[in-house]
Amino acid sequence: MNQTWQTDLYQDNHSFVWQLGQGVVDLLNPQPGERVLDLGCGTGQLSQIIADRGATVIGLDADSAMIAEAQKNFPALTFVVADAREFSLAEPVDAIFSNAAFHWIDDPAAVATCMWAALKPTGRLAVEFGGKGNMATVLAAIASARAAHGYGAIPASPWYFPSVGEYTSLLEQQGFEVQFASLRDRPTPLEGDSGLVNWLHMFAGQFWADFPSEQQPQLLKTIAANVQPELYRQGQWWADYRRIRVLARKPS
Repeated sequence: MNQTWQTDLYQDNHSFVWQLGQGVVDLLNPQPGERVLDLGCGTGQLSQIIADRGATVIGLDADSAMIAEAQKNFPALTFVVADAREFSLAEPVDAIFSNAAFHWIDDPAAVATCMWAALKPTGRLAVEFGGKGNMATVLAAIASARAAHGYGAIPASPWYFPSVGEYTSLLEQQGFEVQFASLRDRPTPLEGDSGLVNWLHMFAGQFWADFPSEQQPQLLKTIAANVQPELYRQGQWWADYRRIRVLARKPS
């Protein structure tokens, strides 16, 4: 999927993306002296947390603005611009970490192939991203709002939100041994009175790219009204996230 990132909005209003990813760092359990690839590193906060545990970290992201911000935030770390579907490393790493990135990538098999090549034998990967049913309430509301404004319904979600069986099977076909996998609801609070609208601006603009700019504010109001009964509680907006989390190893 083509996605334009607003790094300020990402860091200022969506810091939960990396803050809630710290559990995946615990799953990875990086060790001093290990070399770790943070795949889809964004603005680098989790790369630094991994480095704080004594590992040498390489942060990789396809978005040059994200990498520039990551390098500004954490100048002592190494960050590179590359596509997760076709990257290669000069030397294999001990572990691969990824948080909230893989649902943006339309060829998960290519990512698995690159991860396999990038890992040492016995190397491990710990990943978390959107799973089956992620943001289903919001996606249904977007489709309804488009129809109400006279536009065709959106196609199936362009994101990759697999089931546990689908994703673990893909990894196993590549040769990985899956040691842990889960799919869980993770309702996520959104910041401020404009939390849902900010989320839509940050992550979902492709769903109304065909709308005239003057009509877009009304569309967002319609979407918010559609989801308010389910996703606005006690003065707080929530995202209906579902997360898949996997730990796997490359056999020796």
